[in-house]
Amino acid sequence: MIDILVLYYSHGGSVRDMAQLIARGIESVPGAQARIRTVPRVSTVCEATDAEIPESGAPYAELKDLEECAGLALGSPTRFGNMAAPLKYFLDGTSGLWVNGALIGKPAALFTATASMHGGQESTLISMMLPLMHHGMMILGLPYSETELTTTTAGGTPYGASHLSGTLDDKPITDAERKLCIVLGKRLAETALKLNAE
Repeated sequence: MIDILVLYYSHGGSVRDMAQLIARGIESVPGAQARIRTVPRVSTVCEATDAEIPESGAPYAELKDLEECAGLALGSPTRFGNMAAPLKYFLDGTSGLWVNGALIGKPAALFTATASMHGGQESTLISMMLPLMHHGMMILGLPYSETELTTTTAGGTPYGASHLSGTLDDKPITDAERKLCIVLGKRLAETALKLNAE
């Protein structure tokens, strides 16, 4: 059994819901299981701290989660066309893994949610790719054989799964967005299993 890490930051809940769908896709593949983790908020107040264990939801990620995983699904809401600061802060602390080459050759996939249709879904997904490429990971997207990419009126990109959540984070995940999340998780797990068989 291989572990696929589903690592995300979610403020309003949409990215968390997408993480659950991606995990469903991962676990539809025999021999793969999802390890869901999140990261804490960052504070501008130096004295502010979060509990070591969140009150609810997924546990906080540790570097060993990245070391132990066979693949990574990375998710963040969009912040001005970029990944959110808490996820960036966590990734900035992975230089020890980079030095050791711990992530080289592992597959990775990305997902995001935006408040508006043109809120930076694709640029956010690309910004999340950059540190993973520096780690030597192999980036997976969504192929156009997934017909939802050409018919969706909400989220969905070849760079990864996406969701149009609305300015109040109140838009439900559409059927097309749901399917693309599940397909992305499945594709990631299948790729990781193939790579681990070599």
